[in-house]
Amino acid sequence: MPSTPYHQLKQYINNNMQVDEQQAEAFCKKFRHKTVKRNEVLLRVDEVCPYIYFVNSGCLRVYMLDVNGKESTRFLITEGRFGTAFPSFNLQEPSLAAIQSIEAGEILYISHHDFNDLLANFPGWEHTYRIGLEKDYIASIKRIESLITMDARQRYQLLMQTSPALIQRLPSKIIADYLGISQETLSRLKSKK
Repeated sequence: MPSTPYHQLKQYINNNMQVDEQQAEAFCKKFRHKTVKRNEVLLRVDEVCPYIYFVNSGCLRVYMLDVNGKESTRFLITEGRFGTAFPSFNLQEPSLAAIQSIEAGEILYISHHDFNDLLANFPGWEHTYRIGLEKDYIASIKRIESLITMDARQRYQLLMQTSPALIQRLPSKIIADYLGISQETLSRLKSKK
């Protein structure tokens, strides 16, 4: 079977819900496909986030800027995952965060209206979405806890255990920012492996 832009999304819903081919096709038709460039900005601060994204390839990051323009990465969204600037998308209000593709890749995206239509009319999707939200919420809490309770070395080791591929593939600036450390500290930690 030839691969289509919707192959990974179909695989995701088949792994998480009981659907037939016709239902999977109807689900996927709500999404649009986009090829993204490295460092392409998908959402700017103060814009209302119109889409939730599913990453086929590449990596998106959701980040914020402080008053001095320093970036702070909130989330990294890799292959086979959904993500967005959730408060803005859900509430349809201006975003405090921006979304950028870190790597060239392919994404699928769905509008706020169509996403809510899926939640209301597609059996099993609301449950699957809730489970995904719970997992992401727990991961966010654990990340916040690690930023408060762990030193730089412990946070780096945790990332090495849970997502070693990210350290290999993403720029050191992004990894350091995600870990809440300087690039110099990250360089020292990498050299001590």
